[in-house]
Amino acid sequence: MKLAFILGDQLSPQLASLSKLDPSTDQILMAEVRAEATAVRHHKKKIAFIFSAMRHFAEELKKQGFTVHYTRINDPDNAGSFRAEAERAISEIQPESLIITAPSEYRVFEEVKSWQDEFSTSVEILPDDRFLATPEDFAQWAAGRKQFRMEFFYREMRRRYDVLMNGEDPEGGKWNFDHDNRKTPPKGTIIPEASRFAPDPITIEAINDVAHEFSEHFGDLQPFHYAVTRHDALTVLKQFIEERLPSFGDYQDAMLQDEPWMYHSHIGHYLNCGLLHPLECIKNAEAAYHEGSAPLNAVEGFIRQILGWREYVRGIYWLKMPNYEKANFFEADRALPPLYWGALTRMNCLGQCVRETRENAYAHHIQRLMVLGNFALLAGIDPREVNDWFHVVYADAYQWVELPNVSGMSLFADGGLLASKPYSSSGAYINKMSNYCRACSYSVSTKAGPKACPFNYLYWNFLQRNRLRLKGNQRLAMTYRTLDKMTPERQTEIETDAARFLGDLDKGELV
Repeated sequence: MKLAFILGDQLSPQLASLSKLDPSTDQILMAEVRAEATAVRHHKKKIAFIFSAMRHFAEELKKQGFTVHYTRINDPDNAGSFRAEAERAISEIQPESLIITAPSEYRVFEEVKSWQDEFSTSVEILPDDRFLATPEDFAQWAAGRKQFRMEFFYREMRRRYDVLMNGEDPEGGKWNFDHDNRKTPPKGTIIPEASRFAPDPITIEAINDVAHEFSEHFGDLQPFHYAVTRHDALTVLKQFIEERLPSFGDYQDAMLQDEPWMYHSHIGHYLNCGLLHPLECIKNAEAAYHEGSAPLNAVEGFIRQILGWREYVRGIYWLKMPNYEKANFFEADRALPPLYWGALTRMNCLGQCVRETRENAYAHHIQRLMVLGNFALLAGIDPREVNDWFHVVYADAYQWVELPNVSGMSLFADGGLLASKPYSSSGAYINKMSNYCRACSYSVSTKAGPKACPFNYLYWNFLQRNRLRLKGNQRLAMTYRTLDKMTPERQTEIETDAARFLGDLDKGELV
């Protein structure tokens, strides 16, 4: 008899370890463990989502005839960790072998690899084939390259899976339509509602368990409306393709006050826990283009996020761990300020994004990159603290996807391995892509002094203090020429404003 250990981000019918099982003889182990829920202090809504999805998945497996040994977080015999739960199950069930699909995170994978020498039964680790490129595929692509640019990896993936291709050429004659995807929604735009599901009894129990066990964690538990089954996750995908995908391309970078969901798909947490498969999302979007119900710029932009970016950051992660999590190119060491946990701030864009994050365990990629990440970069916040925060607060965050996005894309902490330049900006970009600045205490059009948008002087100060590290970056050559044309008085003014603001930030003053 084989025992398969299924983790909380492996809730897929096509999971490799499930394919090895016979329901009439083999059994399954699933466990909610405190060690993982508190490895970082995950958002309460994120934990409730994962626990509920796990419990629903276990019920589906039982309907298929499997014997499922399921440990809930508050079970008296809960051993508290993956290793201890596996060891307890082996002792009680006495399987001939333990089977597990390779964990998605380096730390857990290293732990599981040690089980073979520690347990009384054999342990078989199967590759996770739910992704579209293996770590070996990515390593082969990366071999000999000085820079790992996502665009070139993405093109190879398009060819491999024959996605949006016209023979050997990309559909529409271009690989990338990102230039078309930076529009601002016109005044009066009505954004389609996000998918919402009323909690069933299983979900209500999970919510109550999280409220009891993790009351001190960040985030709002209620209202809870996420899908927690594959059936409902597919409904979210279908609704996105029908209602929001047609406008997703144009407005994917836009941010609007009190509109957390915008035209995005909201499927990241379903993909990353296994309820959806990347290829089915890609093929459904591609079909919408060929049927004429969604334009090419929207479909290509959505597919690039999954077939390109998602696979690419996973490749970077497995190629560069474990040293990648130590990267700190700018030697940033400022502590994460309380405003990231909801402390009052006069900066409306930051306050808006943190509030929506607290409420929903979600923010879309421009909020994460160009507001939350941009501020952390410009303020010189320690990458470890920023990574921990992003890992805590988002329902789709696992280290394999969070770390390259934060250290590589947002913070340039890897020195340019992932991004060709730091993704930094002044307040002008935020003002262009949002209406946040209208309700802000600061003036985005003011460049200096206490009333100026802090992004304006922090942006130039970041360039000033990191000149030696960035002087060889050709994509910043024009920017540095602009900085050098500023008068000495203006450059001193930038330093003074930044020092005042960052000093207030460090003292916990209202900024």
